[in-house]
Amino acid sequence: MPKSPNSKKLDQIVAAAQRRAVERMGEYREQALRLFPWVCARCGREFTRKNLHELTVHHKDHNHDNNPPDGSNWENLCLYCHDWEHQKYTEHIRGEAADFGVTDKAPKPATHKPFSDLKQLLQTKK
Repeated sequence: MPKSPNSKKLDQIVAAAQRRAVERMGEYREQALRLFPWVCARCGREFTRKNLHELTVHHKDHNHDNNPPDGSNWENLCLYCHDWEHQKYTEHIRGEAADFGVTDKAPKPATHKPFSDLKQLLQTKK
């Protein structure tokens, strides 16, 4: 089935966006690998040329278009720490998983008083 003119144009737009994303990633990845040591900023795992493909460049503000030349928005993370960072961010945005420590909500104060009857309990034991 032939594609409609609108479908062809959409395919061209998507293909161009994908090409640009690959180009952009190559630019900042190469720069980050020159600027920073080949070590995961979270877990400290070290990388060599053999396993360098497992080291990713993470955008601290999660904006892949924010690529300052000094690398101030980047940090090198291993695949596992990078996935974890994005999982935390995704759940924070959705308002889930407050125990990840990335929310601004203050914990509820404790209401349980385990020793409130202690004096009475000690007196009845005599």
